[in-house]
Amino acid sequence: MARNREGLVLLLDVGPAMHDILPHVEKACSLLLQKKLIYNKFDEVGIVVFGTQGTQNELATEIGGYEHVTVLRNIRAVDEAVVEYVKWLPRGTVAGDFLDALIVGMDMLIKMYAATQKGKKRLCLITNAACPTKNPFEGTKDDQVSTIAMKMAAEGIKMESIVMRTDLSGDVYENTIDENDHLLNLFSSNAIAKTVYVDSPLSLLGSFKTRRVAPVTLFRGDLEINPTMKIKVWVYKKVAEERLPTLKMYSDKAPPTDKFAKHEVKIDYDYKVTAESSEVLAPEERIKGFRYGPQVVPISPEEMETLKFKPDKGMKLLGFTEASNILRHYYMKDVNIVVPDPSKEKSVIAVSALAREMKQTNKVAIVRCVWRNGQGNVVVGVLTPNVSERDDTPDSFYFNVLPFAEDVREFPFPSFSRLPASWKPDEQQQAVADNFVKMLDLAPSEKEEVLKPDLTPNPVLQRFYEYLELKSRSADAALPPIDEAFKRIMEQDPELSSNNKSIMDALRGNFEVKENPKLKKSSKRLLRDKPSGSDDEDNRMITYHTSDNKIDNIGDGTPIQDFEAMISRRDNHDWIDKAITQMKTRIMKLVEEDSTDENDRALECLLALRKGCVLEQEPKQFNEFLKHLYELCRERNLSHFLIHFTSKKITLIPKSEAADSDVTDEEAGCFYVKQEPMVES
Repeated sequence: MARNREGLVLLLDVGPAMHDILPHVEKACSLLLQKKLIYNKFDEVGIVVFGTQGTQNELATEIGGYEHVTVLRNIRAVDEAVVEYVKWLPRGTVAGDFLDALIVGMDMLIKMYAATQKGKKRLCLITNAACPTKNPFEGTKDDQVSTIAMKMAAEGIKMESIVMRTDLSGDVYENTIDENDHLLNLFSSNAIAKTVYVDSPLSLLGSFKTRRVAPVTLFRGDLEINPTMKIKVWVYKKVAEERLPTLKMYSDKAPPTDKFAKHEVKIDYDYKVTAESSEVLAPEERIKGFRYGPQVVPISPEEMETLKFKPDKGMKLLGFTEASNILRHYYMKDVNIVVPDPSKEKSVIAVSALAREMKQTNKVAIVRCVWRNGQGNVVVGVLTPNVSERDDTPDSFYFNVLPFAEDVREFPFPSFSRLPASWKPDEQQQAVADNFVKMLDLAPSEKEEVLKPDLTPNPVLQRFYEYLELKSRSADAALPPIDEAFKRIMEQDPELSSNNKSIMDALRGNFEVKENPKLKKSSKRLLRDKPSGSDDEDNRMITYHTSDNKIDNIGDGTPIQDFEAMISRRDNHDWIDKAITQMKTRIMKLVEEDSTDENDRALECLLALRKGCVLEQEPKQFNEFLKHLYELCRERNLSHFLIHFTSKKITLIPKSEAADSDVTDEEAGCFYVKQEPMVES
């Protein structure tokens, strides 16, 4: 087997107790193999089922026994045929013995690969572990399991057990389950084995580690405690985001008769002095340039290299702090794990002593890290102690990147303290709101977590691989419906809603719910330029609604509504200037009539004009008109309008309301004070 290949044997329980969940097992295994076709197409896979009526395996032929174990497929390179194998698993008729299946699968791996490629051979057992296992000819079951585990460890075979637990009752079932769980735990003690218990089709899909990612160190060097004390450590990625695979473009330009065509698409770029020029510049004739105002400043690669910040590689301790000072939402990027250099016994002891003391005193360490020499960016992170519970696993640290000051975003919100008492919730309203929030908790204290991260698959990735497999077989394949298991992640859980109906009814009963009218698409809003978090009553939103009827002119009957309709039109920018001009004319006409009713209407139109000029950022037009109107009223001695004008404190539009204004807040506030109206003689 090549160095980068894995040999995998799937051991699948198909006995009667597994019939209800076999469709989910088929789906999970097919997704596993579909991913292998994309990422690890040279991996080799074998399939063994147990619990069948018949028996078909080499051990049964050679030495006898191992009944009801059938090898569906010998270990071969993964292909589309193996995906079809797991989609139509046989339904067994007898109870299966998972120990017999383990021995058959281990024998297949040993015969196929002998003692080569340790760590590249894996057994994956899927069962409910609810059927009894046969007693061995010699010794106890514990002795048999220990012997199998020691052989697996010697051959470098890893084992992964996925136990699907359903609701089983009865003393016989409980005794059998307890015994099988004990046997599976023995594998973990004597070999590289892991057991995962799942209770739903969704967690079954998430339990498969479909991609095999080889651990690669990000850093090997010193953790500097002080200039005279350094600990040799290695840093690995602990958790990383799984992304969609990188898909390559396919070219169909190669002749059909060319069997060796790679169908690759290559993109080349030509650089020219001008678009019209036919001369192509060679790489040595090109240089990077950076804009500085209207100019382009060329900087050579040598100068760029000189300007780079080149810190020295290393991890340096800056200090310790209380763990409560580092909040969870401070963590950035992926999680790394810092382990002592396994070849340095003193490093293992030093890391263990430091981690255990930090754990006992509830401290975390702040460190400055540079993973490679010449790396341009420096990260500051936190080391959290990870004390191991196993004797064969050394203590370590988790490393999380912390944000710099410029990475932190402040979001101030208005305070509720200045709201009227009638707007604040009472104790009963607060209680029902608290219960509603607790209802939505996916990890309640008295129950098991609903969507465990370790057992919850990414629905986007799973759906992509499923559809990709269909498209590979038929270019016209339609998008399949969403699997019921994935709907639990992507849609609201109906069981959660039905079980907590009383809580939701209490929330509805204690809070008055009003319909929020939908704003029309062409509505325009303007939030005045006030500091974030201000409680000023002027910090409000101005909204205009457009009418379905297109208004072309401001009429005498409804001038304000006509003005708002015209200024909200967006089929032509000229409507804004036209609306403002017509409103000015309308106001002048009403003012000149110099009657109480008309002056009141003129004042309302003036307020509407001011609001519209703020909305459309046309402060100069309003300010010039207001000054002209004021002077006109003084000249014509229109005292009645001036009295209303002053009482309403209509001011110029300052820069705080419109950025294009050249009037300060002080000048706007003093406008009606400095220019006192003339008094009739």
